[in-house]
Amino acid sequence: MATEAPDGPTAQSTDEPVHVESPSHLESIADEHDVVLVDFYADWCGPCQMLEPVLEGLASETNAVIAEVDVDQHQPLAGEYGVRGVPTLVLFADGEQVEQHTGVLPADRLRDLIEKYDD
Repeated sequence: MATEAPDGPTAQSTDEPVHVESPSHLESIADEHDVVLVDFYADWCGPCQMLEPVLEGLASETNAVIAEVDVDQHQPLAGEYGVRGVPTLVLFADGEQVEQHTGVLPADRLRDLIEKYDD
């Protein structure tokens, strides 16, 4: 079981995707960071698996936090965001949802979306 460490060296790095544990966890991630790209995914989803290395690269290359929500484990949370298919990507800027896209987007398009909101 993971323990939460909000500050200090034990806090989870933003250079790799953050696995969302609960709706409140997602809310705190969106509130604490300027730009957050949330990937609603499923382990059985082929396109999601193709997108995973792209998101890992963006996590290390950009200032955005990449958060991952397993729709099978967090069905109510996926429903709250109107997720009808996976992958669905939701972009938050300054704590507010600003974009939502269903399907795989190329790395350069995702990078452009992040940079658009990263002041």
